[in-house]
Amino acid sequence: MKNKRILGFGCAFGAAVLLSSPSFASVFSKVDVSGNKRIEKETILAYMKFNEKQDFNEKKMNDALKSLFATGLFADVKIYAQGNTLKVEVKENPIVSGVYFDGNSRLEKEQLESEVLMKSRSVYTKDKTAKDVRRLLELYRRSGRYAVTIEPKIIEREQNRVDVVYEIDEGPATYVRKILFIGNEQISDSDLKEAIMTKEDRWYRFLSSVTTYDPDRMAYDKELLRRFYMNNGYIDVKVLSAIGELTPDKEGFFITFNLSEGKRYKVRKVDVKTSLRGIDTESLMSSFDFKEGEWYNDEKIENVIQVLSDEAGNLGHAFVEVVPEVKKVPAGEDGELYVDITFNIKEGKRIFIDKIQIMGNVRTKDSVIRREFRLAEGDAFNAAKIRRSKQRIENLNYFSKVDVQTEKSDVLPDKTDINVNVEEKSTGSLTFGVGWSTYDGALVQAGISERNLLGTGRVVSLKGTIAQKRSEYDLSLTDPYFMDRNLSAGIDLFNISQDYQSSSSYDEDTVGGALRFGWSYNEKVSENIKYTLRQDDIHKVDSNASLYIKEQAGKTITSMVSHAISYDVRNSTVRPTEGYVLTLSNDLAGLGGDNKFLRTDLYAAYYFPIAKDWTVAVKGHGGYIFGLGGEDVRINERYFLGGNNLRGFEQGGAAARTVNGDAIGGNWITTGTLELIFPLGLPTEFGLRGRVFSDIGVAGKPDDTKGKYQIDYSSEPRASVGFGISWDSPMGLINIDISHAVKKQDYDETEVFRLNFGTGF
Repeated sequence: MKNKRILGFGCAFGAAVLLSSPSFASVFSKVDVSGNKRIEKETILAYMKFNEKQDFNEKKMNDALKSLFATGLFADVKIYAQGNTLKVEVKENPIVSGVYFDGNSRLEKEQLESEVLMKSRSVYTKDKTAKDVRRLLELYRRSGRYAVTIEPKIIEREQNRVDVVYEIDEGPATYVRKILFIGNEQISDSDLKEAIMTKEDRWYRFLSSVTTYDPDRMAYDKELLRRFYMNNGYIDVKVLSAIGELTPDKEGFFITFNLSEGKRYKVRKVDVKTSLRGIDTESLMSSFDFKEGEWYNDEKIENVIQVLSDEAGNLGHAFVEVVPEVKKVPAGEDGELYVDITFNIKEGKRIFIDKIQIMGNVRTKDSVIRREFRLAEGDAFNAAKIRRSKQRIENLNYFSKVDVQTEKSDVLPDKTDINVNVEEKSTGSLTFGVGWSTYDGALVQAGISERNLLGTGRVVSLKGTIAQKRSEYDLSLTDPYFMDRNLSAGIDLFNISQDYQSSSSYDEDTVGGALRFGWSYNEKVSENIKYTLRQDDIHKVDSNASLYIKEQAGKTITSMVSHAISYDVRNSTVRPTEGYVLTLSNDLAGLGGDNKFLRTDLYAAYYFPIAKDWTVAVKGHGGYIFGLGGEDVRINERYFLGGNNLRGFEQGGAAARTVNGDAIGGNWITTGTLELIFPLGLPTEFGLRGRVFSDIGVAGKPDDTKGKYQIDYSSEPRASVGFGISWDSPMGLINIDISHAVKKQDYDETEVFRLNFGTGF
């Protein structure tokens, strides 16, 4: 670009000299353009804004030079007079034949290609190349490679074409070696390191990207630190600075956060004030999730604002504003600092939503995002519903970033627009895993899935498992908004082979399919209906098996309708720490097929925290099945006590069994679990949690013994205690349990060690 400016100055100077010469004419009868191979003469004259027989002076020459160079099409331009002819000599920039990358291993070719401006068949310029180098350096730095060097090379080809090769020396990754905090007197470095996203480089974080230095992530860490302090009572906290320093060897970073903690405050008094009719402030206060005497918590304040906004909306007040007033009060007799919090509910401005605009979604259809909104264009503005809409869009897990902003209309004062900006991420996954479990033995699993098929939000997956005692193949397709309604629909196809030789002396093959529908009444209540058609084949019955088992052999067809309704108020469906869930389900078989039965199950779980990261879980399950029309319930439909539902006992180890040891299950079951889940004192990214538990359960006997079979059965409950570890490993969830059966029968089959291997990674 520097050369261009010099050339332009030289040409302009020459033009001035020529114009002052007696031989220079200001009106030319002819314009001669030379040196152009691809670009037409008329196009060049159009860029110059000059026609033949038109006055041409020094200013027009300068403007013509600037215009031609600004196109980026020319490496050199000369304009001079030759008699009555204006001579224009150009040297065209070459065309890019191909763009190549050499030396890249950490970043894929596709990532680099999407970043550079230079493309095949585009015009080559040095300016573009310089910009591309800067963009590529920034891309590498965002991935933690600050020692990278990039050298562009130009290879000339025939017909004024060039290949552009970016030679890349990626250098070592620049990891965060140390994170330091200055000014934290009350909260330890370890707690603050847990609160932020950036982590120090450690060997066990080899699969994580949070150990690389990223300025954008560090800015987010400042906000995370502020939230952490605000949620622990430090109202006056300030994160003064966050500085990243590159080590002299350019292979690592030291990050330093400078803090001012301020004082810690408790809540002395909570009050709600409003002049709106129909709002019972006393009942609202009883539903708050924080009480007087607790440490101030900014997150709980936000939750209260949402509760109050929702309640006011339910009572017909569409335009409300909830403003929390936090007032510091003198220290109490106990020496603690306190605040009084008053939530003022008042009539807000009458604002309606004009437009909901969605941007950044290249692949995902607008309708997929729009249907997650809890309000529509034309509705009254509601901040709580907008927050919930943002959360629902994030829960789709299609986007790496979801930014929802409101923008007032310049034309209509009572209208506002909602702008949604998203960044898409990969929604497909290819999984492969190997492992071992106590019941299935060694196993291998592979699968492929897409959670946002063709941008429609549909989910398709294909997976297979091969184990010593089980093989399973599943294909499923789910449409979460079938026919653009609040109705999910799906289809499943499956083929399962299971070895029950060790517990019941037979093998079973199952093949079939299912159609399912589900819908939600609100954020808490959901219902599902499913139709299943399958064939079961009980075969390979051991020659020493009991007569009871031998009579179960053969193929049967099951045509079954299932129904389930759930009430779920847990704070997470994956790792709940608070709330509860209730599920009632029924299976009715007999609409054709060989089996006729009705099965009912009730499941409940309640979670409550007792300290930070310490959670108590209470779970219970009860089920009952009986045959219809005088039919007996077959062995593969019954309940078996032991294994995952009663640790300390083998799979089916506490069920009714024949005298030669074959487990035959029962027509009813009830189980309960009391479990304490706690951290192990290790970094959270280890994914390790400990637990101690107590299981209790009892199961019935089958209904078709009729006195002709001799069985071992007791209605006495069984119980066990134990401890275990859960590991969210890179290869999936691994559960290890050590348990002891404290109440059992002599014929029960027990086990001390149990391992379940989650195989996806």
